[in-house]
Formats: sequence, C-alpha cells, structure tokens
Amino acid sequence: MAAPAPRQFVAGTAPAIRGEVAGEGPAIVLCHGITATRRYVVHGSRALERAGHAVVTYDARGHGESDPAPEGEGYGYPRLVADLEAVVEETVGGGPFLLGGHSMGAHTAAAYALAHPERVAALALIGPTYIGPASEQSLSYWDGLADALAEGGIEGFVDYIDREQGIDSAWRDSVRRFTRERLLRQQNPDALIEALREVPRSRPFGSMADLERLRMPALVVGSGDEADPGHPYEAAAAYAQSLPYGKLVSEGEGESPLAWQGGRLSRALAAFYKEALSSPI
Repeated sequence: MAAPAPRQFVAGTAPAIRGEVAGEGPAIVLCHGITATRRYVVHGSRALERAGHAVVTYDARGHGESDPAPEGEGYGYPRLVADLEAVVEETVGGGPFLLGGHSMGAHTAAAYALAHPERVAALALIGPTYIGPASEQSLSYWDGLADALAEGGIEGFVDYIDREQGIDSAWRDSVRRFTRERLLRQQNPDALIEALREVPRSRPFGSMADLERLRMPALVVGSGDEADPGHPYEAAAAYAQSLPYGKLVSEGEGESPLAWQGGRLSRALAAFYKEALSSPI
C-alpha cells in the first residue's frame, strides 16, 4: 500500500509560509538553509517517515513557495524564528517535538530552542556556521553573491560560488549541479537577493556560550571542508563542544558530505531521535 501523499499547509498570512507534513508519529520539524527549499534538508528521503515520524518541512520566507517578507520586515533571525513558531502552531500544536535544520535553518532551530527549551525534545544542527558576528570579509562575500544573482541570474550565482569558495575539483561538478537545482525551485529571486544581504548580518543568538543553556540531546552534523568549505567543520565542532549534550558526526574521509546524503542523513537522524525520545535527559 502506497504511503499517503504529504499534507500541504499554510502558516501565517504576512508572509504566508507554505510547507507539508508527511507521515505519522512523533513530530520532526526541519528548517532549510539560505537559498534552499524544504526539499534540501533530507533531499527527498522518506526514511524518517518510515521510522514512524510526522515530518514537517516548509519553505522559509522568500524561499520556494513561501511569500517574501512584507515591506520593512526583512529576513533576520527574529523573523525566521517567528515563522517557525507559526509553523509549529499550525502543524504540531502543544507538547515537545524534535527539531532540526541545516545552515540558516540550524541557526533558526537553535534560536527557537533557546526561546522555547521546553518544546524541543531533541535538536539536530546540520552544517551550522554562525559562531559570532560576521567579519567584513564574510559580509563582502555574501554581498557579492547577492550581486551575482541580481546581475547574472542563476548561472551568475553558480559561477560566483564556483569561483569564490575554492571547492576541491573532485566535488566541483556536484556543487554546481545542486546549486543550480535549488535555485531553479525559487519563485521569488528578488527576495533571495534581500535575504542574502540581511541574514548574514543578523545574529540568531548572542554568543556561543548561549548554547550551554540547551540541555536537551543534540546532534551536530559536520562536513569536510574539501567538498563543503561554506560550512566549516570547525564550526560544527564548536557547536558540539558548546552544547551540554552535543554529539558530533560526519562522513568518512573522502566521502560525500553527510549533509548531502539524504538517505544516510535521515537514518542517522532517525537513530538519534529514537535514542533521544528514550533518554532521561
């Protein structure tokens, strides 16, 4: 018997945040990274549903099918957390749930957990990068990326990442392919340009020391810098060290980043959440 089709939902009105719920069981809410969509956390894998979870995914404001930010409201982390709150209210209701996210989504998830620690039964942070306010060099990179999308469209964006990130040649074609694929799913490129300028200037929390308040099971997924220099392994390691119950996992040497492997990542998350749900913490 085929699994039921995912249930579509809309949370909030200004902006309207669109997403879907697939499967049944303890809820898992997943938040994607900047310029991605809800597909690009577990990359279409259904392993979490098969493991007995209701998986909630959604497009962040200005991404995918969701509306751009209202005039004057923007894309900073306080707004992203408010959108996550609306999604949780629409799909999960009361009680604790499992929360995860990639990159921008990891920071959003951590900020939500800091604001609502009683709601988060376990936390999975995939490829976090924020360890403090962005440097001028980093902001220049993000502004250049926004300019590349504004002036050169998708191919300009892909070329900029290829040129500026210094990706190992063994992974270059893969990075160009999936970067192009995720941009093709975007319905509001002007909103993405704004987000590329604003999100790096926003702080999801005050300092890494704040993570010490997150006293729930936490899994941190790091990636080797050869394939994914935009998500430094040392940043993931810093999160795992700062979280009281943090555990760091990664792919093996020379393998594709675990964050890119939807099925393997989903199985790792399912095993972690199963253990977390029975944890006395």
